[in-house]
Amino acid sequence: MLRSNCCISIRPCTAKQPSFHRLHHSISSSLSSGRITLHGGDGSVSSSRVRDLVFVVNPQGANGRTAKEWKKLLPYLRTRLGKDCNAIRDGADAVIAVGGDGTLHEVVNGFFLEGKPVGNLNGEATHSAALGLIPLGTGSDFARTFGWKNDPCEAVERIAKGVRSRVDVGVINHEESDLHYFINVADVHLSAKAGFYASKYKKFGSLCYVIGALQAFMGHHNRDMRIKVNGGEWEIYPQVTALCVGNAKYFGGGMKITPNAVPGNGNLEVVVLQDFKWYDFILKLHKLYNGTHLSVNNVSSRSVQSIEIEEISESGSVYVQSDGEHLGFLPRKFQVLPGAIDMIS
Repeated sequence: MLRSNCCISIRPCTAKQPSFHRLHHSISSSLSSGRITLHGGDGSVSSSRVRDLVFVVNPQGANGRTAKEWKKLLPYLRTRLGKDCNAIRDGADAVIAVGGDGTLHEVVNGFFLEGKPVGNLNGEATHSAALGLIPLGTGSDFARTFGWKNDPCEAVERIAKGVRSRVDVGVINHEESDLHYFINVADVHLSAKAGFYASKYKKFGSLCYVIGALQAFMGHHNRDMRIKVNGGEWEIYPQVTALCVGNAKYFGGGMKITPNAVPGNGNLEVVVLQDFKWYDFILKLHKLYNGTHLSVNNVSSRSVQSIEIEEISESGSVYVQSDGEHLGFLPRKFQVLPGAIDMIS
């Protein structure tokens, strides 16, 4: 993934092109000229060997707030991770996403290559890189499932302790494109369309989700779909408004859309909203945010290992997204990869 000698380069980028940073020893920094340089120091860490961490930072995340917060965080990193810190193939202990769900999404996809987990080329069979997160984005919805706040110092403490747990990853398959991985929530139709539009208004912070939803409602039509669960028979789902496939619980800036999803139970939770009108969202919005919408009429939930989704009319206009990233349109197959990644928790 990355080779460098104790330096961090921050380049203007989108969430799809985050900057990769290697941390070795402690840190002094400057964001001037878009560059941060790392120098040796005397921090301490409870480890039998020097840990090697790679940070992936999206300086444009949260409308530029991520870059500002990253700069403020560096002195704390120096004191807590001074000696922690070569990427996955080079035997890094962890790759840390610094930003929101989009940055995390890109880092997760970096753990896989040509449909397989990226191996450590240094030959240590007992060593594998872990995934870490410093949530600094607009939504940071994945962090909510674990009860983590947008507190970078709290995140650094987690990284310093280095406690790992296995988490599942979802994979999305389409015969005309490469495999795509997600760790939070993938969704189809209205919610995916809203996410597509919301991404254009990130400068408005969390309000972007409201603007995206309003724009998505314009000209929206519910669609008849068929789904196949765990390789079984096709089932017809008429008038689908939105379908969400959750590895974790939250999306859209705090909406608890798949409340029974657990990132380490080997399953994905599928929630289907059918025949919703625009006023249904207004009347039931509080239920969607607190996760009690599963009791609402025309809302169903099921636990799956895989699900294939097709639109019956094959209009080619039903949006698909994962972790807030637009992936195109139906059809798609979603399945879980149990315990695919070690995560610092």
